[in-house]
Amino acid sequence: MFESSFNPQSPQAQQRREAMLARVAQLRALEDRAAQASAKSKPVFDKRGQLLPRERVALLLDPGAPYLPLCSLAGYLQDTSNPDKSVPGGGMVAGIGFIAGVRCMVVASDSGIEAGAIQPRGLEKILRVQDMALENKLPFIHLVESAGANLMKYQVEGFVLGGGLFRNLARHSAAGLPVITVQHGSGTAGGAYMPGLSDVVVMVRGRSRAFLAGPPLLMAATGEVATEEELGGAEMHTGVSGLGEYLAEDDREALGLARAVVGQLGSHAQTFTPVPEPMFPAEDLLALMPTHHREPVDMREVMLRLTDASELLEFKPLYGAATVCVQARIGGHAVGLISNNGPIDVAGANKATHFIQWMCQLGHPLVYLQNTTGYMVGKDSEQGGMIKHGSKMIQAVTNATVPQITLQCGASFGAGNYGMCGRGYAPRFLFSWPNARTAVMGGEQAARTMQIVAEAGMARKGITPDPVQMQAQFEQIVNVFESQADAFYTSGLVLDDGVIDPRDSRAVLRFCLDTCAEAATRQPRPMQFGVARM
Repeated sequence: MFESSFNPQSPQAQQRREAMLARVAQLRALEDRAAQASAKSKPVFDKRGQLLPRERVALLLDPGAPYLPLCSLAGYLQDTSNPDKSVPGGGMVAGIGFIAGVRCMVVASDSGIEAGAIQPRGLEKILRVQDMALENKLPFIHLVESAGANLMKYQVEGFVLGGGLFRNLARHSAAGLPVITVQHGSGTAGGAYMPGLSDVVVMVRGRSRAFLAGPPLLMAATGEVATEEELGGAEMHTGVSGLGEYLAEDDREALGLARAVVGQLGSHAQTFTPVPEPMFPAEDLLALMPTHHREPVDMREVMLRLTDASELLEFKPLYGAATVCVQARIGGHAVGLISNNGPIDVAGANKATHFIQWMCQLGHPLVYLQNTTGYMVGKDSEQGGMIKHGSKMIQAVTNATVPQITLQCGASFGAGNYGMCGRGYAPRFLFSWPNARTAVMGGEQAARTMQIVAEAGMARKGITPDPVQMQAQFEQIVNVFESQADAFYTSGLVLDDGVIDPRDSRAVLRFCLDTCAEAATRQPRPMQFGVARM
């Protein structure tokens, strides 16, 4: 059995803790920035008798029940390159929570920001959470109040790819997974298909709007003059067109009706049985990871602080020792954990492949704790068949028959990102720690590679390299790689499902494992088509 040798009081641990706490504080400040930007619209919402988007989500969810926010940094540094002014979130709030005892995917337009207009990364965010809901068999609850696409920032790819949002609603319904929409405000043009492709729609008198063309576009296109209520008001849609099923007097009643509808779906909530807690405090996770990926760390120390009773059964501990494969339990769920104490060598790739197949045979989910600089390079590795053995590992990850969950704890470089079930390999869930770094290689390695290539090319032409120019190019490449490797930047690109405080890792993993286990037992009633509105 592995025994911890970590000293949380050492100067090194204290330095690491302070660095991680600073990153966690930055994460919370960014999340709060989005909430505060939305809250600036509160006087307008109050005047209209409306609730702010986050207030709507809070009222919809069961009080005190677990809730997992998703993609909270989506769009960070994509709206502006200024880190002090960028507002993350992608213009929407999303997460998995419980409504009337039913685990659901909840998405709300953040209409306090740009009237809920869909942002490019916001589109990617909703497409991602729709896929998560479908894979985990979750009802999809949508709180809509959106100005649609921002025509001043129109991009044709957003229009084309946006059709996937509506396609996914139809897929959900056909899969037997209810789509329930509360129309808090406007849904114009494509936005009108959000209620149109829902199984049940709740509308708010005097506030809900849904039309393919609003009064200005109608006038421009046909010359016809009509009021918003005549075209797409709540009373018209619940009493004339039949687009809406329920008419509420205000946001609170609308959310109460939504809770009542979800309550009729039948509760699938699991019983939360007590399980042994880890023998070591989660606080240690702040101090375990180095500030630079060059410093070694034993990832078994991380595992001890995530698993029930800190009990680890290590698989082939003497073979391919830099690749760590462990059987354990998290929240009562039997799992296989895979991590890295160094580059993945030939033996490590073979061990991981064997272990993945073993977990598939047992039916145990796989949890990847990424901390790798990639697959081993060099003459010995190449002659030893690193490519073919690494490819076997990637084959196993790709075709694994059990749920896979990835947590990026440190470095995630090169093909190691692929072999350790990175985003491209469609894990059920993927979260990052604030210190995580993702890149095809380290910035200095990339810059040095390009420098060697450039110098060789100049030598062939008889040109003497300019040291000043070469150093400037070196620094430029390093800056490009390092700026894009940062966890907050990659999360802004929706390359993970969120950045989390390391101390929350066990709770997040347990929630995800509960969700996967519930999906395995849930028996939706699929249909040939989604529900057609009458």
